[in-house]
Amino acid sequence: MKKYLFVFLLSMVPILELRFSIPVAAAWDVPFGWAYALAVIGNMLPVPFILFLVPAIFRFMRRHNILVRMVDWLENKAQKGAKKIEKYTVFGLFLFVAIPLPGTGAWTGSLAASIFGMKKSWALISVFLGVLAAGAIMTLASYGVVSAFKFFAK
Repeated sequence: MKKYLFVFLLSMVPILELRFSIPVAAAWDVPFGWAYALAVIGNMLPVPFILFLVPAIFRFMRRHNILVRMVDWLENKAQKGAKKIEKYTVFGLFLFVAIPLPGTGAWTGSLAASIFGMKKSWALISVFLGVLAAGAIMTLASYGVVSAFKFFAK
């Protein structure tokens, strides 16, 4: 049970997200269906909060001079993502989240959509579909690699 909870919690961590939690689950022999479901749910849990609350929180932090350098860093990171997303909007956000590369994912995509001013409902749908796709890619890759190692280790 601890493995399942750890996979779920790990998928909520910024930067790591499901790109890290699914390979960890595969290494720990968590069944791939459970790994996928827990990672997707855990990765999506912070998204509505990011989309709906982060802009107000950032404004509050700037106004009261609280961790302004961190806010600047996060906004700059999201701005880089927003430039990639801006050209294709909803589909661009989906691709940005779906492609499991460092610096992409639900956290950065949601932050970029929020800063970019994308309609929240479309952003939520795009991020969700992107997380589903990234989860599928990572599950297939991770469990395939683990199976290959087990096969050749025999």
